[in-house]
This record gives sequence, structure tokens and C-alpha cells, in this order.
Amino acid sequence: MTKIVLMAAAFAAMLFGTSIESRAASLVASIDVSSQTMTVSQYGQVLYRWSVSTARRGYFTPPGTYRPQRTARMWYSKKYHMSPMPYSVFFHGGYAIHGTNAVRQLGRPASHGCVRLHTANAATFYSMVREVGFGNTRIVVTN
Repeated sequence: MTKIVLMAAAFAAMLFGTSIESRAASLVASIDVSSQTMTVSQYGQVLYRWSVSTARRGYFTPPGTYRPQRTARMWYSKKYHMSPMPYSVFFHGGYAIHGTNAVRQLGRPASHGCVRLHTANAATFYSMVREVGFGNTRIVVTN
């Protein structure tokens, strides 16, 4: 029975042009490093598209597909001079999607590797992740 369900899901994914993994997640955050944007979709429906800042020269935002590992309403970076990271959603070790006050830099690389958002947008995403759960959220970073 499980094999039939997986085959049906694969067929549906082919028809609708989405992967099984992203369809299985009710919430998907797609970060496009080349365009410095983050698109948030729920059940395949685009809800938000926000400007972000990813890693500046000399730093790295890791590409890949992740699940949230932990969240923090307010986090202070121990590595970078106790910099505030409001509404953090950690997805790969110390890498997180989080709010920033450096909103003038959004839309271009400016971070040490994290994905920075306007704090209001980070709060929205943080709330969505907490509501649907880590297992129902995917974070996809592409170059």
C-alpha cells in the first residue's frame, strides 16, 4: 500500500512540476541567493516574496534543503559581537533566517552567512514555522 501511495505522489509531482519533498511540507521557504529573495509558500501557494541579505564576499550561505532545527524569539550571536538576531529560525548549525535592523542592505549580500529579513517579515515567518512545526517546514537555499 505504501508503494502505491509513493508512486501516486511521484506521478502527481511530475504532473504539477513539484518535488515530493516540497509537496510533503506544508510550508516552504525558498531562498534564491542570486536574486536575494525569499519566497514563502504554503501548500504550493505563494504567500510572500521578500528581499533578503545572504552572505557577503568572504562568507558563505550554505545551499541545500533543510528543516528548521530550532527557533529563538531573540538570539544574540556569540560569534559576531553579540549581534541581535530577532525571530531566528536555525536551519543548519549556526545558520539562521532572522530579522535585521540593517534594512537598507536588504536585496544585496551583506551577512556573515545567515539569511537576513526585515524584522516584521522574520516575525511572520517565525510564527508560521512555529504554527506548522519543524517537520512540516522546508528551507531551500539555491545559488
